[in-house]
Amino acid sequence: MAAAFGWGAVGGAALLVGALIAYLLAPSRTVIAVTMALGTGLLIGSVSFELVEEALETQTVAWVALLVLVGGAVFAVGDWLLTRRGGGQRKDATGEQAEGSPLAIVLGSILDGIPESFVLGLTVLQGGVSLSLLAGVVLSNLPEGMSSSAGLKAAGWPTRRVMLMWSAVALVSALSAAAGYVL
Repeated sequence: MAAAFGWGAVGGAALLVGALIAYLLAPSRTVIAVTMALGTGLLIGSVSFELVEEALETQTVAWVALLVLVGGAVFAVGDWLLTRRGGGQRKDATGEQAEGSPLAIVLGSILDGIPESFVLGLTVLQGGVSLSLLAGVVLSNLPEGMSSSAGLKAAGWPTRRVMLMWSAVALVSALSAAAGYVL
């Protein structure tokens, strides 16, 4: 369980690294966009090859496809609800989220982090963490932290507040990975 917790913390800590990059190096919007595209592709690839392939070994294609679609729908509905509650600009690198709900950044990141960390914890049960999934999580969280934090910096958020926010999300990720291992 401790190993799963640790790997979940590593995945969540990438958000902190992304925030540090945003605050200390101030990357351009182009760099953030390219990094986000790379991270998204890596996460989709690792989920497709690591998790869906394994699920197909024990379940029918129709069942796996249905559950993947349900998971996507839950995420889309959660994102839509956050947008309606003032979080529509929660990851805007120009600082537009200053007028929205800052809590939406945290809620969106937790909505994203819980399932991926839970699954990361599940992979530890097989004798070790899935390196491809871990890489996908880390490389998708890094640009998420960069993009959101660049916007928060532009909106005037202090560094300490942003680091505490991402630390809380990293802790939830670590707890989710431990729960994936235990449950």
